Amino acid sequence: MGADGIERCAWAGGDLEYQRYHDTEWGRPLHSDRALFEKISLEGFQAGLSWITILRRRAAFRRAFDDFDIARVARFTEVDIERLANESSIIRHRGKIRAVVTNARVTAALIAVSGAGALDRLVWSFTPVTPRPRPRTAADFVATSPESTALSTELRARGFSFVGPTTMYALMQSAGLVDDHAEGCFLAR
Repeated sequence: MGADGIERCAWAGGDLEYQRYHDTEWGRPLHSDRALFEKISLEGFQAGLSWITILRRRAAFRRAFDDFDIARVARFTEVDIERLANESSIIRHRGKIRAVVTNARVTAALIAVSGAGALDRLVWSFTPVTPRPRPRTAADFVATSPESTALSTELRARGFSFVGPTTMYALMQSAGLVDDHAEGCFLAR
């Protein structure tokens, strides 16, 4: 129960930015190649860190990666990667920065072959057929699923990186492919 009297998933805690994200974004169906490319990128940066660290830097990530414009990021060079590795407003992990550029190139190629919405269709094709039971306690939350593992495998086969099963499950939660709002949360449907 938040200080505002609203019952939310426990992870939203008392941080107002976390609560805003929980209340207005997390778990809502997200569609569009650009929006999903951004989420994949940010979830990759989150690996090993807390989501609030990424959330608080999201505006800086958007500036650094040209608002996650797939075609623009696909044209980034080693000079751009080095520039971003020295940009203190984002996470300066060369491997993760390089992954965003690589993933943009793979996404651009996918769109060139399959048309606009190709990444959206690909990601959403891994939506679980049968919904999981709604989590009741922290122990009920899972970090991966057969679908997130399959999505990870498919993306890696296509050349994506920093898209492991745990990262892809976080994507599936945040982009609304799975509904993991805990029992009692005002958004549990």
